[in-house]
Amino acid sequence: MTDIKKAVFLDRDGTINPDEFGYINNPEGYYLYPYAADAVKLLKSLGYYVLLVTNQGGVARGYITLEQMHSVLDKAQKLLAEQGAVLDKIYYSPYYHAGVVEPYNIPHEDRKPGLGMFKQAVKDFHFRPEQSWMVGDRYSDIEFGKKAGLRTILLMSGNGEKEFRQEMKHWQYKPDFVVKDLMVAARLIQSQTAE
Repeated sequence: MTDIKKAVFLDRDGTINPDEFGYINNPEGYYLYPYAADAVKLLKSLGYYVLLVTNQGGVARGYITLEQMHSVLDKAQKLLAEQGAVLDKIYYSPYYHAGVVEPYNIPHEDRKPGLGMFKQAVKDFHFRPEQSWMVGDRYSDIEFGKKAGLRTILLMSGNGEKEFRQEMKHWQYKPDFVVKDLMVAARLIQSQTAE
């Protein structure tokens, strides 16, 4: 499908899988939300690139290694692929300014809400931000999306409900939509996508 000019960015923890693991250092026991693959397939069927953008500051903090992080990301891709869902690319940020592991313990624009991962995705896929979306369960996802010129959806899964109820009144950037989970978000995007 060479005419794709739009993308959906997805957060990982709390979006495609439960955010109950802490820093995931072992793919054993890692699992997806039961609707994650169907949601990705729906978005792909609508002509979107589906791109994962995940902060993995546990690397900088010394809780997980890059190799462990990659093994978990590989497991996520494998579980999706087993159900016929394929991500176009995964972008990750191992940085956290207060970490202890060099060279990742620095402020870095790759860490959401910084736009490093977005800028790389634009170079890789040449999509139109105004036709694209960011979906995630944290304020950093919404700020990332808004700064990038994307439409944004806050999920009530993962940390979304807690952040929404306790902190949203203080947010500089507000989500365009707030929905239950990724499957509902995918259906919303379907309803908002021009034929």
